[in-house]
Amino acid sequence: MEPISVIAIFDIGKTNKKLLLFDEQYNLIWETATQFEEIEDEDGFPCENIEALCKWVHISIVQLLEEKRFLIKAFNFSAYGASFVYLDNEGKLIPPLYNYLKPYPTELSKKFYLDYGGEQKISKETASPVLGNLNSGMQLYRIKHLFPGKYQHIESSLHLPQFLSFLLTGNKYSDFTSIGCHTQLWNFSKKGYHDWVSEEGIDLKLAPMKPTDSVCGYFNQWIPVGIGIHDSSSALIPYLISFKEPFILLSTGTWCISLNPFNHQVLTTAELKQDCLCYISFKGNPVKASRLFAGYEHEQAVKKLAAQFNKPLDYYATVSYDAMLLKSKAEETYESAYHQLIATIIQQQVISTNLVLAGTYVGKIFVDGGFSKNPVYMQLLADNFQGLEIYAASIPQASALGAALAIHHHWNEKNIPTDIIDLKYYASKITI
Repeated sequence: MEPISVIAIFDIGKTNKKLLLFDEQYNLIWETATQFEEIEDEDGFPCENIEALCKWVHISIVQLLEEKRFLIKAFNFSAYGASFVYLDNEGKLIPPLYNYLKPYPTELSKKFYLDYGGEQKISKETASPVLGNLNSGMQLYRIKHLFPGKYQHIESSLHLPQFLSFLLTGNKYSDFTSIGCHTQLWNFSKKGYHDWVSEEGIDLKLAPMKPTDSVCGYFNQWIPVGIGIHDSSSALIPYLISFKEPFILLSTGTWCISLNPFNHQVLTTAELKQDCLCYISFKGNPVKASRLFAGYEHEQAVKKLAAQFNKPLDYYATVSYDAMLLKSKAEETYESAYHQLIATIIQQQVISTNLVLAGTYVGKIFVDGGFSKNPVYMQLLADNFQGLEIYAASIPQASALGAALAIHHHWNEKNIPTDIIDLKYYASKITI
């Protein structure tokens, strides 16, 4: 039997590390996952075990190439992008891979914004709120000023997706989706690095830029390797390829992120204060986004409801939409209390999504992730956006699929299928 032609995608999250194979029709045909215990940096703060990750990638590739069922025609990477990996002049790793959740030194932050015009100015020009180490450019600034000896040994700084590509090719590049993702490195109006980057000499530590849909190099001299892509931008790719008319993608999980690739207005100070930011799409265009911590809020609230009504923790998954339960504010049953909880979350979600909806002619909202499978959430969302078409979208492993699609023309001679996204339409049930 002839082997199946596939693309192999490493999808690296903070918790789960996955290897997935997609065939030429972009069906997910094989996957495996692993987790690593975090280690500690020099301050005792938890961080990624980058050495273990590298070892797993190499072992996985060896095992994959020995598997006779598959013909590997390309590799690419999707990963969280808010952390830099540092290399010396011999291409050797300089650990650790710092955790973007690590608190940023207060005095150093004050110095930076005092020197470069203030938080409001930098945030507006770089389309990112002030987020400490989550602004990955600030990680390099911290090392330069607090660990100058270590800084001198850094020859290249690669975001995690591009470092993984380097592992296979030995070639070092930066890409727009990582550089433009709340790093405070990129000036969106100038479409180049911010002035502070060159004034600090940090641009000398960054690899040259290469388009996200390009090949970084070749593994075993013939297998093309993509440059890697930031996971949030990657998850948007299947939608950008499948739909040409303006839409919003509401990606739901711990954070519920509203992404509008068709809103090109400059972020206002008010929007930045409400946690809006810009991503960059795989085509290099700005994507205005707003964030809401709704998944976490839901997770905490259902724990309380389960205890209060003596129900299993996942009982909420059995609750169907019932309009009558919304008319009464009494929370006498689990079902009525849960409807009120979702109604409260939707009120916040409408405010958040409207931040990126304003001023654009968007006709559809696609919801993916956990809440897309929640009939109460989806119906209330449809009721609150009556002028728009609301769809629950289902894509297996969206960020990994996006990374596969990004380099389609480098490995796949077939046309991209038109049915890679399953949609379920929700109509408003409010009668005017």
